[in-house]
Amino acid sequence: MEEINEAVFAGAKDAVTICLGLISILVFWLGLMRIAQVAGLLVGLAKLLRPIASRLFPEVPPSHPAMGYILSNMTANIFGLGNAATPMGIKAMEQLKVLNDGKDSASRSMITLLAVNTASITLIPTTVISIRMSYDSVSPTEIVGTTLLATTCSTIGAILIDRYFYYRRVRKGHV
Repeated sequence: MEEINEAVFAGAKDAVTICLGLISILVFWLGLMRIAQVAGLLVGLAKLLRPIASRLFPEVPPSHPAMGYILSNMTANIFGLGNAATPMGIKAMEQLKVLNDGKDSASRSMITLLAVNTASITLIPTTVISIRMSYDSVSPTEIVGTTLLATTCSTIGAILIDRYFYYRRVRKGHV
């Protein structure tokens, strides 16, 4: 019983240490995101992503609130801020449901958003960097190149699979 108690307390201590490390890194990057927002960089990135998003989500009108939430979600994911991207993804899904006439079944755009959000290209993997820093990694940012390559491949794969199944449903007449 004594060993179990020691393990529980050691695990709790490690969990708190990791959480504080993650929180500090997340706060840092959210602060940088806020500076980027005030400086207009996020608006610029959203403008760069708009043509891509318009092709990925052809059913969503460019001026609809869903498109704004989708672009915000994509931008947060690009910067590795999955926790910040989640509320935007939920808001986008709510707006996409409105465009889908409130149906409980997922629309093409909902499925695409889920695929793109899950696979998401990441330029700066903030969570991984913070975990590596918590464990005193000699080079916590060396993961950036590998992460960019892996997330680019996963995003391309997600889009290809999404389109494959969509066009397969179209050919079978289920859309």
